[in-house]
Amino acid sequence: MRVLIVENEIYLAQSIAAKLSDMGYSCEIAASIKDALADENFDVVFLSTNINGQDFYPVIDAFKDKIIILLVSYISQDTVSEPLRRGANDYILKPFMIEELIRKMEHFIEHEKLLRQNQALESYIEHLFKELKIDTISIKEPLPLFIKTNYQKYADSYAFSFAKLLGEPFKFYALSQKGALAKIKSEKNSQLLYICDYQTLKKSEKQQFLEIIKDKRAIISSTEAIEEEHPFKVIELKSDNKIFDRNDILTIDEYVKYIIINYQNKFPDTMLSKKLGISRKSLWEKRKKYEIFKKK
Repeated sequence: MRVLIVENEIYLAQSIAAKLSDMGYSCEIAASIKDALADENFDVVFLSTNINGQDFYPVIDAFKDKIIILLVSYISQDTVSEPLRRGANDYILKPFMIEELIRKMEHFIEHEKLLRQNQALESYIEHLFKELKIDTISIKEPLPLFIKTNYQKYADSYAFSFAKLLGEPFKFYALSQKGALAKIKSEKNSQLLYICDYQTLKKSEKQQFLEIIKDKRAIISSTEAIEEEHPFKVIELKSDNKIFDRNDILTIDEYVKYIIINYQNKFPDTMLSKKLGISRKSLWEKRKKYEIFKKK
């Protein structure tokens, strides 16, 4: 990772560079704004707001998609407020401990890493559930809320969509995991939870669980009927198409139906019939038999 130090106090700049170099960072020092703009291939910029009266905003504009920490001699609208508004991330007041400067830098490096990871996960989740969007979700539903489904991804899609509408992340627990009940019990009642695998609990554990979650803000999913008495609302989400989610052995008809439904919009009929080992006429007959309609 490359760090640019834009500072005309040479001793300070060299001290920062020496410390960072010992930690494995690659550092460059620029004593003027012109020198700072000679190379834009840096990940972090330490920018002094007092370089012989030079305008430092071109540096902020050039590196606004990077981490910029201001090195300021005094706090004012010109040295802190406006630069932060223009794209700098943070500031530190001189004189400062270099360890504190490094702490700030590492905080923003970790923040950027988590931000990229979160963006990647959101994109993947959007892709994963693109064909399972549920239009009847309301954040006014009382919690705890049970979801009975024959396809786990429907419940997953509901939980992620609910959290997105609410603008609040949830904590996830699978009841099939050891110690899940104790962990759920220790959660604050204000924490939004998504809990799956209710069907894996023993009868005695289900009663214990129902007592634990009565005051929790939780969405709970089950792939089996919920027979225990409880005061919570239950939503049923059913799919006739996603037959691979069941833990049984498929018949040939079930397999063919699954392939046609889930791949007919991805492959032309010629290729789809070839992969199934049937003729195009047979494919048409299968659609008619299963009442499957291909989107135009």
